[in-house]
Amino acid sequence: MNEIIALFGTTQIQWIVILIAVDVILGVVAAILKKEFRLGKLAKFMVKPVLGYVLGFAVLEMVAQALPSLTAIVSVTFILVILALIGSILNNLARMGLTLPAYLLKD
Repeated sequence: MNEIIALFGTTQIQWIVILIAVDVILGVVAAILKKEFRLGKLAKFMVKPVLGYVLGFAVLEMVAQALPSLTAIVSVTFILVILALIGSILNNLARMGLTLPAYLLKD
């Protein structure tokens, strides 16, 4: 059990969780401002990032511990996950009215 706690207590997982929380908060605020907020959408959204990013990254860390030759993949994956979350945060900021360059937007 301590191994699982240590696995989810890494700095990388903490950053992923922090960015997911920021993304959720900004997404809710943007949806409320646009009068598009639906509790069901929030529930569906929570499944993808939490399961996909947090659990997926934790599994990848475990695989890298078993196969040390894959250690570099963990770093690359972490960077890609962070970039995806930042992109989602920027998209929510744009939905709230912040003007961003087109190359930073999802659409």
